[in-house]
Amino acid sequence: MSKFITIEGGEGAGKSTNIELIVNTLKDAGKDIVVTREPGGTEIGEKLRNMLLDSENTEMDYRTELLLMFAARAQHIAEVIQPALSAGKWVVCDRFTDATYAYQGAGRGMDIKEIAVLEEWVQAGLKPDITILLDVPVEIGLQRVELRAEQDRFEQEKLKFFDLVREAYLSMAKAEPERFRVIDAGLELEHVKASIKDVMHEVI
Repeated sequence: MSKFITIEGGEGAGKSTNIELIVNTLKDAGKDIVVTREPGGTEIGEKLRNMLLDSENTEMDYRTELLLMFAARAQHIAEVIQPALSAGKWVVCDRFTDATYAYQGAGRGMDIKEIAVLEEWVQAGLKPDITILLDVPVEIGLQRVELRAEQDRFEQEKLKFFDLVREAYLSMAKAEPERFRVIDAGLELEHVKASIKDVMHEVI
């Protein structure tokens, strides 16, 4: 039976580092996997991703940002996610709609009711089976981001923005404990990997 697994977290949480572990664990268990990301995952979605992350797009209205996120998501679901799940494959996605509630909802201060309307319209009830939330204190996450050669439009936000994003993620995890698995990503990498392995063995 297919499952839809998403990985969430703020900047510097280590999603890219740990997705490989998740994928390898599923492969070792003999699962047929599709690995993807948001925004992006399709040719159209990747073009929209470039627009959303481009640090030069400083004048982008928050509503434009939200609509572009869901435009990319609509294409992603239609072209990648739903076909894979229908074919019995497991989908592992780097971020999904929880990120929209955290970044555009809490971070940007947009009305979550408006986000919910778009979610229902675009997703028609599709939700992840399991969401792994890599939680890291904002200061630690931003220290990691500073080591990167170039920061995207979101990574250049102020500290308060990321505090709001983290609080939103933790609130969602508390509201849906059956779906979320919270991992302390502020620990040493080996401890984080061990926690993720425990979650994956539970899921499999």
